[in-house]
Amino acid sequence: MSSLPQGAAMRIDLHAHSTASDGTATPTRFVETAAAAGLTVVALTDHDTVDGVAEAMAAAGPLGVRVVPGVELSVMDGKDEVHLLGLHLANVGAIADALHAFREGRTTRAASIVETLNSLGVPVTLEAVLAEAAGGAVGRPHVARALVAGGWVSDLREAFEKWLGNGKPAFVEKPRLEVEDGVTLIHRAGGLAIWAHPGDDGRRAKFERLVAAGIDGAEVRHPGHSAADQARIGALVEFFHLVPSGGSDWHGAEGGPRMLGAVQVPSEWLDRHEERLEMRRRAVPVREE
Repeated sequence: MSSLPQGAAMRIDLHAHSTASDGTATPTRFVETAAAAGLTVVALTDHDTVDGVAEAMAAAGPLGVRVVPGVELSVMDGKDEVHLLGLHLANVGAIADALHAFREGRTTRAASIVETLNSLGVPVTLEAVLAEAAGGAVGRPHVARALVAGGWVSDLREAFEKWLGNGKPAFVEKPRLEVEDGVTLIHRAGGLAIWAHPGDDGRRAKFERLVAAGIDGAEVRHPGHSAADQARIGALVEFFHLVPSGGSDWHGAEGGPRMLGAVQVPSEWLDRHEERLEMRRRAVPVREE
């Protein structure tokens, strides 16, 4: 495991995205932004892909920033979608292999959305959508951007409210990855499975199910959490002997509540991650390349 930055107090943001998924900054630009913001530890957690991790880690060394290898998986808990952060991945290649087929399913879904839009009189192309993804894992935000670029909607919000949101005319279900399978993928890659942005869903019954599935922790601090959410989730994390986490959920914003570093976690939380990692890796050996 890489050593932590020494000297000044650590400034830590453990949730961010790049152009490897639906962010607007490259992995290199992500690290440069982190350094400019005075952050010392950041996690790159792109949706269903680790393709940006190597670039981010290569850029981090000269800038004195530690990049925590991560991913954000979309998984299913019954009928509900849950997002899991995989943090501190020791074997990025192991999870990359497993995610490849799942990622192909995202491309198939994008093609189905485009086909549906075409049938509804919106002549957007799959090529335009994939161009918005720029080689990263494709998702609805890329379809939305293609719709804006083509002039069929005025902004991303309209794209989702009119066409792409749940229950809207061009909505297509994602390929399913069950929560237990997502946790297993993360653990076999040597990481911690963290429930991302629980929000109002972060209540005891849901925690009980996800703890039974093997999660290691939950995001307490997130820009989408109210003070009440944060207090309730923090208490449940302690009750279930989990580790707390948090971050800005940055997608490239240069200001506002989701700018990189707008939400930080204390170094003590990172210490708890390290302790949990030691315990987890004794229980589940990291898959070798």
